[in-house]
Amino acid sequence: MHRVGYAELAAAVSNAGGLGIITGLTQPTPEDLAREIDRCREKTDRPFGVNLTFLPSFASPPYPEYIHAIVEGGVRIVETAGRNPAQYIPALKAHGVKVIHKCTSVRHSLTAERIGCDAISVDGFECGGHPGEDDIPNMILLPRVAVPTASTWARASSPRRRRRRTTTSSRH
Repeated sequence: MHRVGYAELAAAVSNAGGLGIITGLTQPTPEDLAREIDRCREKTDRPFGVNLTFLPSFASPPYPEYIHAIVEGGVRIVETAGRNPAQYIPALKAHGVKVIHKCTSVRHSLTAERIGCDAISVDGFECGGHPGEDDIPNMILLPRVAVPTASTWARASSPRRRRRRTTTSSRH
């Protein structure tokens, strides 16, 4: 939810009984993330989390500093996505932060369990923005995952997405 996951949305979701998530890398700096966490705290007294997406790049964002902002802000839930978060899990766990890793395949969910993630979020092929590499829809993927799971579910209705679903289902 890059460029959407701000304090207003995270607080509204949390206030409605869900788990609101601030998109960490939407904030240009760790200091900006700390301010966004404070803004969210002003808008809700319910739990909320922060997403950290680990991107493949030559110049990575300063992830340790983002993690510091999360920990100092008292956030207790982090959703990770993208690359394997193993190197960052000890820093989060040392401060009691629960880690949910976004997975698009069974093999990724098994890795997430092995490296110490507390739960996973399953994103099937039909989930916008996280298609994975295996083209497996959520209704097939979800029952095959054996760790605590949150399901990310999206249904598209645009003509392009309808064609894509039709094309995908006709291959089987």
